[in-house]
Amino acid sequence: MLMSLRKRKENKEIGVYINNTKLKQVNNIKYLVFDNKLTFKEHITHIEEKCTRLVFSLAKSAKLTWVLEHKALKTIYTGAILLLTTYGAPVWKDALNKASFKARLTRIQRLMNVKIAKAYRTVSNDALRVITGLMPIHIKIQEIAKFYEISKSKDEQYDRDTEPHN
Repeated sequence: MLMSLRKRKENKEIGVYINNTKLKQVNNIKYLVFDNKLTFKEHITHIEEKCTRLVFSLAKSAKLTWVLEHKALKTIYTGAILLLTTYGAPVWKDALNKASFKARLTRIQRLMNVKIAKAYRTVSNDALRVITGLMPIHIKIQEIAKFYEISKSKDEQYDRDTEPHN
């Protein structure tokens, strides 16, 4: 994959060969879905689709009559939905500066908050967050990224402190 923020006019195909076999050039990578402009649009779309499917499949079993309680639903949120949405957050956190990306992640959280609170769809998002006690997803992503930066700097400091001195 060729990654660049420049708008190039030349050919964007690069011929890379292994054992006389040409590798196919792609526009994104699977695990943390990079695109060739580093906008992370495809990553956020992937997260949104995956989490939405999970929430709706969960909704089938979380009906009022099935008595999946607030605590159980909150545990499912923190153990599944939150992990999916924050995967690789230190890398793509700056994509949330774009309002449309932030709104897409907020929609995922709202879907789950409605299920946790067993509220109507017309309840405001802020009220749902207060009822469920969950932090807004974009703030949670910033928190995770900041924690990563702090732990990384501590590791670097530890490495410098434990180097043998001449």
